[in-house]
Amino acid sequence: MTVTSSHPGPRPPEVARAALAAAELLEVLFGRASRSPVPASQLRALFVLEHNEGINLRTLAGALAATPPSASRLCDRLEAVGLVSRQAAATSRRELELRLSSRGRAVLAELRSRREAALHSVLEDMPTAQRAALLTGLEAFCAAASERLHDGVAPDGTRTARTPEHPHAPAPRRTRPRTRPQARPSVDSD
Repeated sequence: MTVTSSHPGPRPPEVARAALAAAELLEVLFGRASRSPVPASQLRALFVLEHNEGINLRTLAGALAATPPSASRLCDRLEAVGLVSRQAAATSRRELELRLSSRGRAVLAELRSRREAALHSVLEDMPTAQRAALLTGLEAFCAAASERLHDGVAPDGTRTARTPEHPHAPAPRRTRPRTRPQARPSVDSD
């Protein structure tokens, strides 16, 4: 007798627990492989800048869930060690664009190389079919996470919330139309 399950596969909470466990193991694995010259908070900023070349400080602060003054101090430190540069924006002299320096790109490339080698050694121990399933699942996860993180930018590059002319602009605010309070009719007492 064959018994079939009523649900088609693992539910999101089960997958989330497994993903969290994998993320924690990756942190340990990457920690062993990493000899980064900068702390984790600064690495996050470098990763954001790598994928959003030329963003301004406010956009970086938003991506890091930090205040603009904190992001500014972070950029000061990154600029002091030669990993980031600030340049005047072409559209506004008052605004600065943040860019990775060639040294910043080299730091990320070296870090990725060490992390990839650490992952490679673990993946070699997995059966081929499970590696293929992992690849398929990770590709789908990355596409879904990218859509959510990039505020309406689909994996194929189509924009749903921001315009191509202003890709780093904050998402438009939803505001209620302003209405004036209606004057109440006066009551005359005779």
